[in-house]
Amino acid sequence: MSRRLTLLLCLALVLLAATPSGAGTLAVSWTAPVTNVNGSPLSDLASYRVYYGTSNPPCPGAAFLPMASSTPSPPANQTVAATLTGLSTGTLYYIAVTAVDTSGSESACSPAASAVARVDFAVSPTGTVNFGSVTVGNSADQTYTVQNTVGGTVAGTASTSAPFSIFSGGSFSLVGVGASQTVTVRFTPTTATTSVASVNFTANGGALSRSVTGTGMANLNPTPAISSLTPASVAAGGAAFTLAVNGTGFVSGITATVGGAVRTVSFVSGTQLRVGVLAADVAARGTVNVVVTNPGPCVATGCVSNPGALNVRPGRGSQ
Repeated sequence: MSRRLTLLLCLALVLLAATPSGAGTLAVSWTAPVTNVNGSPLSDLASYRVYYGTSNPPCPGAAFLPMASSTPSPPANQTVAATLTGLSTGTLYYIAVTAVDTSGSESACSPAASAVARVDFAVSPTGTVNFGSVTVGNSADQTYTVQNTVGGTVAGTASTSAPFSIFSGGSFSLVGVGASQTVTVRFTPTTATTSVASVNFTANGGALSRSVTGTGMANLNPTPAISSLTPASVAAGGAAFTLAVNGTGFVSGITATVGGAVRTVSFVSGTQLRVGVLAADVAARGTVNVVVTNPGPCVATGCVSNPGALNVRPGRGSQ
């Protein structure tokens, strides 16, 4: 293998402006060797090694892409191509190629070529996208636009992590310069906290990442309102009884006081409660206020209802 002809190496590149938040690629092509240095036909070609690095020369070196040969005897003028991925976009790289025979012997390095790593697509917006405050259990959407910047076909995917998800456009295939597609990202918070994640776009071996953030907001209970009591009036000195409290905005877990003292509540619906009234609550005539309180957090007007007036009228033997 050490006698094999030096490989001819060229780069098939379109140079792009640097994009710091991405993994770049380089498309590399070369002409396959067909003879040994002594002129005998090449018949035992096994693979190539594509060396790359930011220093010149890159070959020999620790960083290389192994690539199997399609044939042990390449035809004349066969072009071989490879794509280097995971490079730092906007960084100048040097590339050289060697050939390896079936016994593992490696040829001398080809002349080095150089180019700046690129990405084949752009994603906008480029800054952090804020979904704002979203009530737990609800969702909000934001969109990105992926665009082909170099021509040909740019095919890839978009992904992210919970509580964010790709709602639509998770796979894309953009044919031609300027072709674009919308990717919709959905934020569905499950807890009342601020979440930060990345939306990752990968295509043709390149990658771009965008930051997203959103705040989950706890469900806010309404302020309860009492419209009527049943019965609305009782005789003083009577026995304990169950009071029906009618109104709106009642939620499970609601509490009640009768004359300022906490009493047992049975939740019936969002418009009715059952409250246990003790004999001591209606022992004397007058007005006894009934107040109910929803568990928090509640809307800006609070968790406490207006007072419902229970009229305690004079009864037999009452003062």
